[in-house]
Amino acid sequence: MVYLQITLQIAPANRGTAAGVYEKYKASFLNTIPGAKSKELLVRDEDVQVMHGFDNAQHAAAYLQSDLFTADVVANLKPLLEAAPDVRIYQTA
Repeated sequence: MVYLQITLQIAPANRGTAAGVYEKYKASFLNTIPGAKSKELLVRDEDVQVMHGFDNAQHAAAYLQSDLFTADVVANLKPLLEAAPDVRIYQTA
């Protein structure tokens, strides 16, 4: 399993809106993105993280270039961001 972790700096007042973006595109992610296995929203005091599960690293990297990510998710989250997202891809052992 491969995980794509995106950490977002979003003010607490805007986190409900960010969660709405997550919910809006979760099904599309799982149903249309090649290799997509899971998607989880983690809300912490210091930030918001979205963990995406994939079957391989190539599919995780390809998602970052997809229309769903660039035109839909990023476009909706951009006004809420206080800093550039931290994007990391992890491979499980």
